[in-house]
Amino acid sequence: MDLTLYPLGEYCDLLDKLGVLAAPLPEGLDRGRTVELVSYNSREVVPGTLFICKGAHFKPAFLADAARRGAFAYVSETPYPEIALPCIQVGDMRRTLAPLAVKYYNDPARKLKVIGVTGTKGKSSTAYYLKHILDGLNPKGCGVISSIDTYDGVENFESHLTTPEPLELQKHFAHAVSSGLEYVVMEVSSQALKYHRTLGTQFAAAAFLNIGTDHISPIEHPDFEDYFQSKLKIFAQAGLSCVNLDCDHGEEALSAARAGCGTVDTFSRRNPAADVFGHDVRKVGMDILFQVDAARLGGEYRLTMPGLFNVDNALAAIAVCQGLGIPREAVRAGLEKARVPGRMEVYSSENGDVTAIVDYAHNRMSFETLFRSVREEYPGRRIAAVFGCPGKKALDRRRDLGEVSGEYSDLVVLTEEDSGEEDTVSICKEIAAHVDCPCEIQPNRGEAIRRAVLSCDKPSVILITGKGAETRQKRGLEYIDTPSDVDYAQAFLREYDARRGR
Repeated sequence: MDLTLYPLGEYCDLLDKLGVLAAPLPEGLDRGRTVELVSYNSREVVPGTLFICKGAHFKPAFLADAARRGAFAYVSETPYPEIALPCIQVGDMRRTLAPLAVKYYNDPARKLKVIGVTGTKGKSSTAYYLKHILDGLNPKGCGVISSIDTYDGVENFESHLTTPEPLELQKHFAHAVSSGLEYVVMEVSSQALKYHRTLGTQFAAAAFLNIGTDHISPIEHPDFEDYFQSKLKIFAQAGLSCVNLDCDHGEEALSAARAGCGTVDTFSRRNPAADVFGHDVRKVGMDILFQVDAARLGGEYRLTMPGLFNVDNALAAIAVCQGLGIPREAVRAGLEKARVPGRMEVYSSENGDVTAIVDYAHNRMSFETLFRSVREEYPGRRIAAVFGCPGKKALDRRRDLGEVSGEYSDLVVLTEEDSGEEDTVSICKEIAAHVDCPCEIQPNRGEAIRRAVLSCDKPSVILITGKGAETRQKRGLEYIDTPSDVDYAQAFLREYDARRGR
């Protein structure tokens, strides 16, 4: 990756122009020295680094370490006079960091077509639908930055954050540019928009899927309005905005899109006046077929990934592609072969009596959609659910997921799901207080899935949600390697079969 490097003075001028400086620049600041690296990780520091002091777990010892390794100035909301480095003091680190990252990485997004996808549910599926479509246009594929995986032409790894922090995000864009990628599709979370992680990134297109209640807590969004308004910020950064007319608050989202963006297209399954209108949805064997009325991309489409609700995500992808001029055959081929790792992955016992569905559903909206779809597609079957809730985030989910699972399930088994710095059993007890059906707590996720599968004494569907194909659990501040839910489901279905002599 070949970057043009800039002197410290240009970074200072940028912060001054943005109005984020909270104090005069210190005397003796070497404005002419080239910034070799911008980083908040002291272990990465090289001589010539501009160091960033940020994060709830920041300690002055990190800055001292950075100074020893060669940092020559630091940016911070709080000065640390005991460290012999000049401090560039700012009043709002969140508004500061993204512009610094864009500057250091030479604004790579302007050399790409970046597509942002936001919504309470469906972000991952829509992002992967778009990736499969756009993969066909470039032999090097399409980049993706999602809550599942990240691929930027250089790095390819399992993700643990829906939208990365600004320095990582701009690095991924820079990798994509250096690798010859044309498109990058990314999920854009409400937290990323609220706290300016994507500030300075221009989206070629933005898709607004839906809005429900999620991430409402004292440590995230204090209320729904803050959550909704955070989502709407994406339109001001987009050249094209695609809005779902069927979602709650759809008219408000459409008005915000028109106010913030020059070109707005709509998609719908209910309103024939939408720019992309989907209808005549039907199952043919294991496939889902539907008809689309649209100016450029009308016709019949096929999804081979289960879940009738995925038609909505496909319509979002089609709307984006129509606005960006993607050929119809590329859209058709991409949707037909599209798969999302860990999303609606279906496994069955030999006799078909037990079906395990692994999915990332993790909030009230996605839970309700998933459970309703399962009840419709597997009528009369017993339903068991295995899930948990993450530590220190989205606290409202503990009530919501308990209520929804209790309404639709015959058995709920609560377990570990990235508990982090919280106690798994305590989280599970909070959820259990809202579950109105037989409920068990098994902190070991593998044992919880095993219990759900082996307890089946009649035709059943086991919904294993929240972790999908992920192979790590957050415990404390670290991510620990574990089998994925896919691995667990397959192993315990084999055990179920073996116990019955199959």
